[in-house]
Order: sequence, then structure tokens, then C-alpha cells
Amino acid sequence: MVAKHSSDVTDSTAVEAPDLETAASDAPKHGFFTRLYTGTGAFDVIGHRKQWFFVTGLIVAIAIAAIAIRGFTFGIDFKGGTTVSMPAPGGITAQQVEDVYSKALGNGPEQVVMVGSGGSATVQIRSETLTNDETETLRNALFDAFQPKGSDGKPSKAAISDSAVSSTWGGEITKKGLIALGVFLVLVGLYIMIRFERYMAMAALASLIFGLTTTAGIYALVGFEVTPATLIGLLTIMGFSLYDTVIVFDKVQENTQGFEHTTRRTFAEQANLAINQTFMRSINTTLISITPVVSLMVVAVWLLGVGTLKDLALVMLVGVVCGTYGSIFFATPLLVTLRERTELVRNHTRRVLNRRKPAKAAEVVEDAEPEEMTASLAAKPAPEKPAPGARPVRPTASRTGRPSGKRNTRR
Repeated sequence: MVAKHSSDVTDSTAVEAPDLETAASDAPKHGFFTRLYTGTGAFDVIGHRKQWFFVTGLIVAIAIAAIAIRGFTFGIDFKGGTTVSMPAPGGITAQQVEDVYSKALGNGPEQVVMVGSGGSATVQIRSETLTNDETETLRNALFDAFQPKGSDGKPSKAAISDSAVSSTWGGEITKKGLIALGVFLVLVGLYIMIRFERYMAMAALASLIFGLTTTAGIYALVGFEVTPATLIGLLTIMGFSLYDTVIVFDKVQENTQGFEHTTRRTFAEQANLAINQTFMRSINTTLISITPVVSLMVVAVWLLGVGTLKDLALVMLVGVVCGTYGSIFFATPLLVTLRERTELVRNHTRRVLNRRKPAKAAEVVEDAEPEEMTASLAAKPAPEKPAPGARPVRPTASRTGRPSGKRNTRR
């Protein structure tokens, strides 16, 4: 009876061993945002660089096609012309202004824009360069048709203002803008080359050119005017793109410092880890930068209707997004591709992969089924047993193959 009671107690208190598959399924799995926040290298950007190169090339091809087919809409500051503006009376439309312009001068204006809303609304008329007589004729026709009011609330011809820009001055602005852009690119290349290395400078400049080409292509597609504010926005976004690229490259340099002396990760894997470690910083910086830009665009378009603010907001919005994309998905993969062409990185990658081969073979043995392991052990030849009555033979070498220092002599 006692034995039976003890066996019952043993059976009732026994705990079954957990199933390995069940334990693996119950193990905690990190979600997308957890892996993004911790930056442990879970996102393989470098491993899929061919896909990112294809996407980047496709974007650049579309931008170049847009520039070649549609071209740019240059503002008056670049191509020259005359601008006439006046307060917009209630109920006035752009078509009415165009009709008055055509009757007064015999041809239509290049553009009529309604800026602002309510009592602060104005009409801006842009045309080719007009003579003084043509400008005066147009002002008289606009005053007779719409009776714009001055600051005192009474109709006044002085409320109609005009300004002219010569094409020569616009050419000077274009020339100075291109010079400023070239100087900026040269200084950026020299800084990165001194701060980091020439391969990083090449990748960073390629990323900047990608951002500029994409922004220019979007401007051509949308049809926004290219103004001095556009050049200011381009220089601004180039600075942001450079900042984000330098942040990523600084982490790449930190991870790859002395990489040739270790065989834990390849250069590409270290660079991919750097991208993961800077993901959240790049995303946070982009979101913080985009928020005021979007607010500026909303205010410019729906509240004030100021074209200059709209152009500036668009170029900054596109540039910030392209700069973040370029620094992560184009500049760093391009850097790895350039560095892998060097003998140092190729040899190091070969060493790392060769070092991992024995580890993979050991993993295969550990993961083998018990029957397979038994069969492999049975296939090995069994050690020879000494014959009955034979004298034992003293080994003349150690397990390492070196002489043991003992002689096998018979007494």
C-alpha cells in the first residue's frame, strides 16, 4: 500500500518537459517598431542594395524625362519681364483681368495670379517686358475697369504698381546661382574627404546630385516657377541632406574602425548596422523638419496664397524627403559598393566568410537527428583491441602528435 501511494504521489507531482517547438513559438518576438527603435541590425538595407539602386535609377530617369519634356517655368527674375499688381476688388476673376489686358495691348499676358483672400487679396499680372507707354496704357485700362482702392478706401490709380526686370539681370542671377551651387558642391566634397575619406565624399556627392535632380524633376512635373526662392531652398535642402549623410557616415566610420583586425562582421554588415543604429535619428529629424514646411505650405496656399512661400515650401519638402532617402538607401549602399572594390575589404570579407564555414558545419552536426548522429558514429572504424595476453604498448607520442619523451623498451 505504501509503495502504491508513493507511485501515485510521484505521478501527480511529475512535470512534463516542454516541447521545443512550443517553447520556440512562445518565445517573445520583437515587433517592427521595437526593431526600428533598438537598431540591432534587423533591417537588411545593404543586402538589398541592388533593389535600392534600381529604385533610385528609376526616380532619376523619371526626373530627367520630366525636365527634358516639360522643361522649367522660370520666373520673371530669371527671364525678365514686367509685373503689374493691384488690390483685387470683390468678385474679380483672372479671366476678366486677361480680357482687359488683351483689349489694352492687343495680346494676352503670360500669367494672371490671384494672391491672398478677402480684403488683402491682390492681382498679379506677369508679361513680357513692356515699354513705359505700354505700362501706362495698361494701368489706365485696369483703373477704368476695376477702380482699385488705395489705403484710404477710395479708388486710386496709385494703388496699381508695376516693376520691370531686364533679361540681362535675370541672366546674372542664373549665373550667380549656378556658381553658388558649384562652390557648395566643391566645399562639401573637400570637407567630407578631409573629415572621412574619398569614397565617402564620392557617395555623398552622388546623393546630393540625386536630391537635386529629383527636386528639379518634380518642379518640372508640377510646373511651379523657378525663382530665387527656389535656389535658396535648394541650398537649404542640400545642407540638410549633407547633415543626414554625415550622421550616417560618422556611425559607419565608428563601426568600421579597425575592421580589418576582426572577423566578426564584414564591412557591409558593419555599414548595415550603422544604418539601423541611425534609423530613428533620421526619421525623427525628417519629421521635425517636415512639420514646419508642411505648415508653411498650408499657410501659403490656403490662407495667404503667396506664390513665393509655396515654391519655397515645395522645394524644401521634396528636398528633405530625398535627402533622408538618399543618405540611407543610396549613399551608404554606394559607399559599400565602392569599398568592396578595394583589396583590403575583399580580403577581409573572404576571411570572415572562411571563418564562418567551420561554424556552419558544427551547426549542421548539432541540428542532426539522433539517428543520423548514430549512423555517422557507426561509420567510423572501431579502435583495434590488443590480442589476449599481449603486453601493452606505451604510446610514443602525445595526443597532439608531439613526442612524449618516453621510449617503448622491453625489459
